Amino acid sequence: MNILLLCAAVIPAYLLGSVPTAVWAGKIFLGIDLREHGSGNAGAANAIRVLGWKTGVPVLLIDMAKGWLSAMLPVFFNLAEPGSPLLVNLQIGTGITAIVGHIFPVFAGFRGGKGVATAAGVLLAIHPLLTLSCLGVFLVFVLVTRIVSVGSMSAGIAFPIFLFTLFDTPSLVFKVFSVIMAVALLITHRNNIKRLFRGEEKKLF
Repeated sequence: MNILLLCAAVIPAYLLGSVPTAVWAGKIFLGIDLREHGSGNAGAANAIRVLGWKTGVPVLLIDMAKGWLSAMLPVFFNLAEPGSPLLVNLQIGTGITAIVGHIFPVFAGFRGGKGVATAAGVLLAIHPLLTLSCLGVFLVFVLVTRIVSVGSMSAGIAFPIFLFTLFDTPSLVFKVFSVIMAVALLITHRNNIKRLFRGEEKKLF
């Protein structure tokens, strides 16, 4: 494996993740900093809530695309054999880098979103069927509760459960990653959990 090519993949992965789609959309269309409105989160859900569906949905798709492109960089750079555990591990590495970039974006003062949409894009690149199954869980919980955070946490918890029971992967790292992602989602949504218990969590519609 070419270490220089790996470094060349990691750097653009972070920069892709750092593109603050929601922040820029808020400034372009309403002249506001989205982080000072709604839930205060620089993510797609708050963009939909504050900026509306016509702006928020493209923000969501772009944030997912950031993750997908970042996780596909090892494939584009031909860093490992297709279908090999090493390739999956490298995709996880560049994917995590993009998620970190979304949460701590260099282009927005290191104050970003929770990384849910970007993480979904990463998973879509690595394991599409598993990702679509988790997306189904997300949609069901959002439609039932009308609360995005409930859908996000439910999908995050479903991720390792589905991977260990319904799907498979040649990469042990991916299995560990699935558990870490589920825990990380709960940690990043700790304020949402507090608001849920107080009955103060904002509904999407």
